[in-house]
Amino acid sequence: MQLIASIAQMQSLALALKQQGKHIAFVPTMGFLHEGHASLLREGRRRGDLLVLSIFVNPIQFGANEDLERYPRDMERDCRIAAECGVDIVFTPAAAAMYPAGFQTSISVRELTRPLCGASRPGHFDGVATVVGKLFNIVQPDLALFGTKDYQQLAVIRRMTADLSMPVTVVGMPIVREADGLAMSSRNAYLSPDERQSALCLYRAINAVRAMYTAGERSVALLLDSAQAIIRQEPAAEIDYLEFRDGETLETAATAVDGTLLAMAVKIGKTRLIDNTLLGKEL
Repeated sequence: MQLIASIAQMQSLALALKQQGKHIAFVPTMGFLHEGHASLLREGRRRGDLLVLSIFVNPIQFGANEDLERYPRDMERDCRIAAECGVDIVFTPAAAAMYPAGFQTSISVRELTRPLCGASRPGHFDGVATVVGKLFNIVQPDLALFGTKDYQQLAVIRRMTADLSMPVTVVGMPIVREADGLAMSSRNAYLSPDERQSALCLYRAINAVRAMYTAGERSVALLLDSAQAIIRQEPAAEIDYLEFRDGETLETAATAVDGTLLAMAVKIGKTRLIDNTLLGKEL
């Protein structure tokens, strides 16, 4: 397994490998890997001749009062997990190289970034789209894998890739959960033991809504009331948003149907967690 920090080295190697007919699979991350990331890497290993993992805590997707400096990092552990998953190259660029003096270009996916996390975190998805666009240019992947826990992020990247005619197949992989249902996230490391238990209210709300939908309930208002009531029972929980949206367009859903997205962001103490589910689809 190679570790490459140089953008020029990574790009020239990728282009040379493409000329040899190699199929490159790519998993972009901010590090502090967990089983969710590992599931992407294993699928990338299965589908690519070459598997590239990037580890880069992207400063331009963090707001002024967000957790850039304290975002968890553990490069040694990340490299161990990468090796176990069969990664060929770990790409670790420096922020100063990704955004040199005078950098002033960004990618904006206008409509998909307005609701949900886009409303709570202005500019966040411009930062995501810009860094992913740069990484695609550097790594030259044929295939890129992302988790569906970050559902809106996945939608934004798919839209960007299509709109800018990027020759990359974007693959969304299922949410990976802990045994008790909590969606795996690097930010789970922030939770105290008590907060970790409180965080299970997100999964309880999802299960309650799915059970009501399976039983025939189609009223978004009633489904919303049920989910909100469950989360508000937790003293440590504060709802940022909890909404039903069209699973394709992310427009507000008037009635629940198969494929309607339930998306939520909830603060547990100081830690903001996101989760989602598509009604009528496998959890």
